[in-house]
Amino acid sequence: MSWLERYGHKCVPASEAIAQIPKGKSIFVASGAAEPVTLVHELVAQADRFADNTVRHLLTLGPAPYVDPRYESNFRHSAFFIGANVRDAVHEGRADYTPVFLSQIPDLIRARRIPIDVALIHVAPPDKFGYVNVGVSVDIVLAAIDAAKLVIAQVNENMPVIFGSGFVAADAIEFFVQADDPLLEHPPEPLDDVALEIGRNVATLVEDQSTVQVGIGQIPDAVLKALTAKRDLGVWTEMFSDGLLELIENGNITGRYKALHPNKISSSFTFGTRKLYDYVNRNPLFTFHPSDLINNPINVASQYKMIAINSALQVDLTGQVCADSIGTRFYSGIGGQVDFIRGASMCEGGKPIIALRSTARGGEISRICATLDPGAGVVTSRGDVNYVVTEYGIVDLQGKSVRERALALVGIAAPEFREELLSAANQRRYVVGVRRAPKTSYPKEYERRIQAGGDGFLLRPIRIQDEPKLSEFFYGLSDDTIFKRWMRELERLPREELENFLDVDYQDKLTLVVETQHPDAEAQIVGVARYQLDPATEDAQATVVVSDEWQGRGLGSALFDQLLAAARHNRVSALIADILTSNGPMLHVFHKSGLPLESERRGNIYRVKARLHPKRRRRNTGSLPSM
Repeated sequence: MSWLERYGHKCVPASEAIAQIPKGKSIFVASGAAEPVTLVHELVAQADRFADNTVRHLLTLGPAPYVDPRYESNFRHSAFFIGANVRDAVHEGRADYTPVFLSQIPDLIRARRIPIDVALIHVAPPDKFGYVNVGVSVDIVLAAIDAAKLVIAQVNENMPVIFGSGFVAADAIEFFVQADDPLLEHPPEPLDDVALEIGRNVATLVEDQSTVQVGIGQIPDAVLKALTAKRDLGVWTEMFSDGLLELIENGNITGRYKALHPNKISSSFTFGTRKLYDYVNRNPLFTFHPSDLINNPINVASQYKMIAINSALQVDLTGQVCADSIGTRFYSGIGGQVDFIRGASMCEGGKPIIALRSTARGGEISRICATLDPGAGVVTSRGDVNYVVTEYGIVDLQGKSVRERALALVGIAAPEFREELLSAANQRRYVVGVRRAPKTSYPKEYERRIQAGGDGFLLRPIRIQDEPKLSEFFYGLSDDTIFKRWMRELERLPREELENFLDVDYQDKLTLVVETQHPDAEAQIVGVARYQLDPATEDAQATVVVSDEWQGRGLGSALFDQLLAAARHNRVSALIADILTSNGPMLHVFHKSGLPLESERRGNIYRVKARLHPKRRRRNTGSLPSM
């Protein structure tokens, strides 16, 4: 018989196909939007004839009726990734969770370390060559087909045909059940301000020509929305959703610089809306492959400037990431996070990123925590973590000590939790001596990128994690510069002086720094400016100091100009500075401002006052005017 005749003989009703499944066997169900819903319903309709059958799968979008308590003796679910449809069953002990890297599942299935006896899959109708296509979910389906002794396929006209590895000979499948169900959809969630801010922060780490991994949800969608100014991006990702389409249509994604599958979007599965499914259908731009290829850290590392963007439930102050449980309650799964984080960390120019909201439960708890909740699992170890991003900023933990990590992570926690976190860090001896953390949000509007002597710099407010850089800055100053700034000889930077720089509220107490910007080197602070308000006079004492090698290039003036702008914005009455008569550059900075000045000489010190506002200042919480 021809393949078409054989195919015709294999087309049967769902009841007849499911009746062939023996008791006690392990049943695989296809993933995500490719869940074969008709077969799942029939499986449960025949529940009475099953006993101790295991149902295994990744996250599925549709129903999971086999986890209902009434079927406890018939089916037991084992999740590779816990979805909302099975979470209660796992919590109540009626279902199991298997912690495993997504890249390793196919090999474990083929080796029968994870036994699969029956595969329920979902395919597009066969083509003229006798091949069906597994459509929107290739992931671990092919391994299940290889391992199973019985393969039953729901054939659906609505299933897209996606190029790549997802073609399977119809002869490899025992039974076909025709059911043209609408494909399961997962519409994008509306993006709130927090997600959008996280997306903008992450986007600053993505260079043109980078290869990106994105996921599904508010934060991945917000990242994609923030990439519209990037050029020649590539995509190598385990999954994606509708958010990718705008970048494709805008020409941001070309794949021109990808090392593997250039000019293609490489993925393992997708789910989203009907628009997405229609877009990927027979579209030569897309190539889908199994998880052991897409998630293989070696293949991830082979890409050009690989950017791996993943999320978390908690990050502790040492950098440990929990992404699969809330305390002892398993919530989701390891998935591909470690595969991509490790791959990106091995990639030249790669950036592994953990992006998360700073709080949960409507702001009641901090996701940046002193320690993970008791029983919480470490998905990504502190040794694997590099970038962590919240709506309050970005930190890079690679190569950082526990002290540096703790200070950095406190700095991107929600302001209302920073003091508590810093106290906890002191109690655990992660951080000794640092007692104060900003309780207000970091004011991005005070940031400026400037040029001096042909080099680029970032002028910005100080962060609590700048303590090591600040110390390094001080010890790089000459004795002469130290004397001019502090008006005395200093062998070391006093602890209280260091803490004074870090003690800011960005309004009455503000410290600005200028740091170098070299893509291949850690940023270094080369200039510092500060004002601190005296509430009694409404005037603020101001200081500016620039490292010796960068003096005379305009950095001091840039710092002072921004300090002035912030002081005006915050309704500071006047800036006052005590300047040695020998400190001509600092006197020049004040005079260059163009402000009306009052000066009084006391021995070898000038007290210079720049009047900004009349007394009875009013607080201003609006945006800083552009300069």
